[in-house]
Amino acid sequence: MTLTVEETLLSRVPDALLIGGRWRPASGGETLLVRDPATGAVIKEIASASVEDGRAALDAACEAFPSWAETPARVRGEVLRRAFDLLMERKEEFALLMSLEMGKTLAEARGEVAYGGEFLRWFAEEAVRVSGRYAPSPEGHGRMIVTQHPVGPCYLITPWNFPLAMATRKIAPALAAGCTVVIKPAELTPLTTLLFARLLEDAGLPPGVVNVLTTARSGAVSEPIIRDPRLRKLSFTGSTPVGVRLLEQAAGGVLRTSMELGGNAPFVVFDDADLSAAVDGAMAAKFRNIGQACTAANRFLVHSSVVEEFTRRVTARVAELRVGRGADDGVEIGPLIDDRAVAKARELVADAVARGASLRTGGHAIDGPGTFFEPTVVADVAPGSDILSEEIFGPVLAIVPFSSEDEAVALANATEYGLVSYVYTESLARGQRMIERLATGMMGLNMGVVSNAAAPFGGWKMSGLGREGGAEGIHEYLQTKYTLTPNPFA
Repeated sequence: MTLTVEETLLSRVPDALLIGGRWRPASGGETLLVRDPATGAVIKEIASASVEDGRAALDAACEAFPSWAETPARVRGEVLRRAFDLLMERKEEFALLMSLEMGKTLAEARGEVAYGGEFLRWFAEEAVRVSGRYAPSPEGHGRMIVTQHPVGPCYLITPWNFPLAMATRKIAPALAAGCTVVIKPAELTPLTTLLFARLLEDAGLPPGVVNVLTTARSGAVSEPIIRDPRLRKLSFTGSTPVGVRLLEQAAGGVLRTSMELGGNAPFVVFDDADLSAAVDGAMAAKFRNIGQACTAANRFLVHSSVVEEFTRRVTARVAELRVGRGADDGVEIGPLIDDRAVAKARELVADAVARGASLRTGGHAIDGPGTFFEPTVVADVAPGSDILSEEIFGPVLAIVPFSSEDEAVALANATEYGLVSYVYTESLARGQRMIERLATGMMGLNMGVVSNAAAPFGGWKMSGLGREGGAEGIHEYLQTKYTLTPNPFA
């Protein structure tokens, strides 16, 4: 029987754990099932790691660390560059795999390959730019030498919504800095990380430098690793409640931590905005990745003088979005990740409508196989509605009117989160004021997408700690040493 393209690709994805350079089954023989959210069908059965497997993976990372840390930065960078080149060669298979396991459209999956690949290329270049300084002490008694060193073995936990980019965004700076890693992808979308680990082997990465744990017992496997005194760094992307628990576990070992947590992004449209540009930006900021992104715009705050026109235009665009299986041609909105995501979207919309919001389009789950929800617009959302305080993580656009700049700022900042904000205005001065007044770690000014490998990604308040990407990204995996030597002229 001839295999389809999808079946052939899935057959090439490892179904085992990668520990110390060897692909092996879980020690207890346990497995987990990976499903296509567009159909509910099982597409792969893979190993589900035990606590013992987690310990073995950390053992391997610790054993490989001294050699990798001593490897010249140029050599580490060249491995990452080869990985980038291989990823570009194999971009179609990675795009298809992400569409199969996560549901995103092929167009968006190709965009993620490009975005995720940039972290490999960026940190391949940053590896050789780690520097220190040498200077006389102010008193003249000695010479101060400041050097940077890899922090040590790292544990990386990635989410399900960007299976490739979240892996490369963590692995690339760790490897560039000279660290070794254990990575645990999300149970719902582990296949892309497994295929990427095989690509790293093809790029010449030594055994044990990257170890992969896939498991259905995330908490049980992760906690012993985090509490092990040999671990020196924890990086997590996911929900704020889980991040808080992990920080509590990391506190015992005083671990370096990077936390990219939840968001509740405001999208502010002022009365002087270019509405055509604002609508385009809204579609990108809301419906990218089916709305399942921490950077997705959650609350659309629109000046009362333009709110009806903005709502009319954006509703017309949303109503035209084509929903379907992400791997099919012409589809613009794929399925949500699971039944819980559908239920959450339905409940948030129902609560908003019950409090007086008007449903302009969509608002319902779609019957049939898969976990689909209609692209939705709700307008005139009342204060106190759950949709304004909870991260939607779905294709639902909620609109709130405002009447003044001060009110817009107050509404935008009225959240415990502070990851990203979006502002549309033609006023340079107002744009500058928003940079200073909005309490978020990132901002798109007349832009609906902000992510870039060359920029520091991260938030304020309950949205996290640390930065990923940019020149700042590699320093999350480095520690500083200061050495004082005698004055050589004394």
